[in-house]
Amino acid sequence: MGSAVERTDEHVKEYLIYRGFTSTLKHLDSEIKVDKEKGFRVDKIIDQLQQFIQSFDLFGLKEYWLYLDRRLFCRLEDVYRSTVNKLRTSLYRYYVINTIQKGNLERTQEFFQKQAMELQGQAEWRDWFILPFIPAPEQNPAFSPYFSRQWADTFLVSLHNFLSVLFQCMPQPVLLSFDAEVQKTTSLTEENEQLRQMLFALQTETRDQKDGDEMVHHKLPAYVQNMDRLGDTELDLVSSQRAVSTTTTPSRNFFSTFLPQGRRTPGKPPQVTAGSSPSQLVVSRKDAPTSQTPEKKGETGEVEPPAETCSEPPDSASSSNSRSCGGGAEGGGLSAEQPFIKLSQEEYGEHHSSIMHCRVDCSGRRVASLDVDGVIKVWSFNPIIQTKATIMSKSPLLSLEWATKPDRLLLLGSGVGTVRLYDTDAKKNLYEMNIDETHPRILSLACSPSGSSFVCSAAALSRSGSVESVTRLPIPVSGQLLLWDTKTVKQQLQFSLEPEPVAINCTAFNHNGNLLVTGAADGVIRLFDMQRYESAMSWRAHDGEVYSVEFSYDENTVFSIGEDGKFIQWNIHRCGVKQSEQDLPQDATGPFILSGYSGYKQVQIPRGRLFAFDSEGQHVLTCSSSGGLIYRLTNGEPALESVLSLGGHKAPVVTADWCSAVDCGTCLTASMDGKIKLSTLLAQKS
Repeated sequence: MGSAVERTDEHVKEYLIYRGFTSTLKHLDSEIKVDKEKGFRVDKIIDQLQQFIQSFDLFGLKEYWLYLDRRLFCRLEDVYRSTVNKLRTSLYRYYVINTIQKGNLERTQEFFQKQAMELQGQAEWRDWFILPFIPAPEQNPAFSPYFSRQWADTFLVSLHNFLSVLFQCMPQPVLLSFDAEVQKTTSLTEENEQLRQMLFALQTETRDQKDGDEMVHHKLPAYVQNMDRLGDTELDLVSSQRAVSTTTTPSRNFFSTFLPQGRRTPGKPPQVTAGSSPSQLVVSRKDAPTSQTPEKKGETGEVEPPAETCSEPPDSASSSNSRSCGGGAEGGGLSAEQPFIKLSQEEYGEHHSSIMHCRVDCSGRRVASLDVDGVIKVWSFNPIIQTKATIMSKSPLLSLEWATKPDRLLLLGSGVGTVRLYDTDAKKNLYEMNIDETHPRILSLACSPSGSSFVCSAAALSRSGSVESVTRLPIPVSGQLLLWDTKTVKQQLQFSLEPEPVAINCTAFNHNGNLLVTGAADGVIRLFDMQRYESAMSWRAHDGEVYSVEFSYDENTVFSIGEDGKFIQWNIHRCGVKQSEQDLPQDATGPFILSGYSGYKQVQIPRGRLFAFDSEGQHVLTCSSSGGLIYRLTNGEPALESVLSLGGHKAPVVTADWCSAVDCGTCLTASMDGKIKLSTLLAQKS
């Protein structure tokens, strides 16, 4: 009951502040400070009684007990009166014994003098009046038990239990029952979420089995199509053949010590069916209205890409329950190599302005999204979408990144030269770091996999002095790349940026933190050795700025997207050598444009991640004008093969992320109207 009273007091204070009843709040605070019932906290009441006893305050002890008697004990039935009297007697004896043990005989005599009229008629005190005159009362058989630690502990426990039961049995006001209802509701909500998660897992498992049964005859080699099962020997043979066909670039330089050893393997080469074409991958959704066709124009006036495998209206509802494509050739010509089925699409709509960043933490449990108004939402989506925290910033925010250890922490980069570390569980700032006043724009943050440090990219203001400027400057803005220690909260070093200090737009670590890749405003990609803290290599990558850069799945290559609209794969063992190149439309690379009324146009420079890979690094998610686009990475021309359009957006998508878990993954696409779509995919293993 004590904890419920304490929480209710806080709710009442919050309500009074909300209503502006400041004088009432002051009176409430003053009365709480002198509350003799201690908020019905039994431990505090016993502490108060012991304080009176230890300070030999007989008057205070009697008054406090009388108050408890008038306020609490008098409400009990008469049958409990004898229990209250026994507790009072033991309390007084506890006081007397304490005066003797502390050698304060004056207080012992004072007790019997002041209490003589009250106690002399009580049989349980008749033998106690001789106590002050006994030389060694602790050795007297009649009094020695009361001097033992066991008797004192037994009395205090009995008093504690009596008060606890009394408070639990007291009739409670409606306001206190509200706290119990909240706890009950919270418990039921948690139980409901666990059941939802179990149901989701069972449905996914059932769907995997069903899809596997329906499509197994498409995947088996021709020579075993009529066999009941494929033996282990044949499986090993097929696996070994696939492994041999995988090609990687051998490493003969120092990078071999930094690249993964046994942790990752190069992704399987994409299996392209002979004679297949994008037009053969088009299927119609079974439950789609007859008036809707894959070629219908959306609100932007553009034709939907012909490679869609799930055609749906551009203005579809924010949540689609189990929207799956046809499962076989009979359902519309679905290719056996189709990698994903879109199960559902939900919407997170708590933002009211364009999104800048949208990132899933490393555990896949939480999402942090930042809009241009500086509002950050921390939310979860499994099993239901639920906002966990809202962060409002007085200064403009330009970047965010999840910490790796512990993953509940969030790094927030501002436009005034500061980086904050925010605890999403405690909902408070742990500390704030002042980076550099001359370079106040924190454009990018990247936390090392170990969690011991993070990289911070700081840039100077544009020539106009504004935080953001759409107009490109002929000379890139000056910038710094700094390494900070998260434990000491101090700057460790500043990296050398050759040929000149330039604003770094994007940063990414490899899996063990030994390598760092960056993309800059001068179009140069720089690779840093994080064991020696020096630049390992750099090359001119794009005409214009580098917007987004990531390591490949096997970490032998680096992918980048630049202002020139190109998606390029680079070999990190051969400086500046392209492995593949693909031209992307402007709605995938930015700057992003949202047309409004009366010719008004909102323009946004890319800030967040422009592409993300699936769990095996074989597919990539990019932005588009109406949703995310998923491509298959190929080793030939073209470098990207379109396999699925997620759709669902009414405004350009400006950043994307891909959270993968076993066979089900969630693609996050965030747009300029503040909407974030969560598309749940089912991967079809080949």
